Amino acid sequence: MYSTSFLDEPTTFGTSGLLYRSNKVMYDRATNTLWSQLTGRPIIGPLVGSDIRLKIFPLVLTTWGEWLTDHPDTTVLSLDTGYYSPTQYQREDDSASIYFSYRNSAETMFPVWIRDDRLDAKEEVLGLTVDDVYKAYPLRVISEMRVLNDTVNGVDVVVIASSSSMDARAYRSDGMTFEPTDEDSGTGLPRLLVASDGSRWRVTEAALVDVVDESRTLPSMFANISFWFGWYAFHSDTLLYGE
Repeated sequence: MYSTSFLDEPTTFGTSGLLYRSNKVMYDRATNTLWSQLTGRPIIGPLVGSDIRLKIFPLVLTTWGEWLTDHPDTTVLSLDTGYYSPTQYQREDDSASIYFSYRNSAETMFPVWIRDDRLDAKEEVLGLTVDDVYKAYPLRVISEMRVLNDTVNGVDVVVIASSSSMDARAYRSDGMTFEPTDEDSGTGLPRLLVASDGSRWRVTEAALVDVVDESRTLPSMFANISFWFGWYAFHSDTLLYGE
C-alpha cells in the first residue's frame, strides 16, 4: 500500500497490464510513468532516475477474525464493487478463486530468469529492507517462532508473526530483545511484548508503544510479504534468515 502523493498534487494509479520479472507493473495518471509494484520505484518513463520512491503505508495480511478483534470499529470494502460480481471474490484457498491454480502450482506463469533454489519459488517470505540491505524471513519459520530478534545491517530489529494467519511485521528494537508476555497463550499475532529491560510494549501497525510511557515508541520497518521468486528477482543480494 503506497501513498500517491509523490508530486505537488496526489494522483491515481492504474494497472498497466505489463509484468516485470513476473511482477505487476502499475502506472501513474499524472506522468504515465511505469512503477514496480514490489519496490515502489519508477522503472520506465519520465520519473526514472529521479530517486523518487513511493511512501509505503503499514499493511498486514491477516484474517477478518484477527483484524476485527483488534479493530472492532473498522470499515470494510464491500464485495459489491460495481466491477465484478461478488461471487468472483472467493477466498484464495477456495478452488473457485481466480488464482487458485497459480498459487498451488510450483511454477511462475511467465519465465523469471533471476532465480534462487534455497527456497521453493512460491514460498512466502517477509522481505525486510534496511538502508538498501535486504533480508528474507520464510513465513513458515517466523509463524512458528512468533517473535524473532535479529540484527540487519547493524540495526536491531524484532520480527513478530501470527501462527494462524499471514500477519507478520518488523520493528526497530533499539538494542532490546523481546518475547511474548507470560499471559500470551494464543496463536495470533502477539498483542503485547515484554522487552529485555522489563518494559511492556503494545503492538500496533505503525509502531511498538511502551505501555507505561506512550511517548516511547519503536517504529515499524519497510517490509512486505511476497513469493520468494518475486523478492529474489528484485533483490538478488538478499540475506536469508537461517543462513
